[in-house]
Amino acid sequence: MSMNNFVDRLHRMDSCAVSDAMDKLGLPGSVTGLQRLSTDQRIAGRVLTVKLDRAEGRTNTRHLCTTAIEGATPGDIICVEQRTGLDAACWGGNLAIGASARHVSGVIVEGPARDIDECRQIDFPVFARSATARTARGRIVEVATGEPILIGDVIVTPGDYAIADASGVVIIAAAEIERVLEAAEAIVAREEAMAQALREGKPISQVMGANYEHMLKR
Repeated sequence: MSMNNFVDRLHRMDSCAVSDAMDKLGLPGSVTGLQRLSTDQRIAGRVLTVKLDRAEGRTNTRHLCTTAIEGATPGDIICVEQRTGLDAACWGGNLAIGASARHVSGVIVEGPARDIDECRQIDFPVFARSATARTARGRIVEVATGEPILIGDVIVTPGDYAIADASGVVIIAAAEIERVLEAAEAIVAREEAMAQALREGKPISQVMGANYEHMLKR
């Protein structure tokens, strides 16, 4: 099955259903505490990675994240790790404009981002640990593009899949995507049936008790 098909299927669900599927399969992947800062969009797609570190006298030969943006294909999501502890943004407005021009779906940042109003104006999705006005210049440098990084406590490898919305961020390893999607689709179908039963007036204790307690059993 094609990668585009996997992304299309991922787009048809939300982060909660995918997180439940990961739980059911005993897989890590859910990241708590990243905030959707700039849009109401849900994003889903394949992942590109960038790792940043303290400058400590080093300088960049290129601006942060530009290598990933230029290497992106439409629909990709850029994931950035900036866990130096420094209050320094690793994503901003011009990066968002450049990424949007490449039809990047959005960015997921383990660390601070800035120019949030500008990102909101162009409807570019930014998910980040925090927001700041402080520049990266002189504080942090890019040390790797296309290498494994850590988002929350989840290892993210280029080519993995991600889904992010108002509830959270979920990373799915490329090797697991098919069985995660199958499990998530079954969960979505069951939840839709439960919602329909509630709309038809069935008692919520009956609907939730009969279905929900068994939903995540292996």
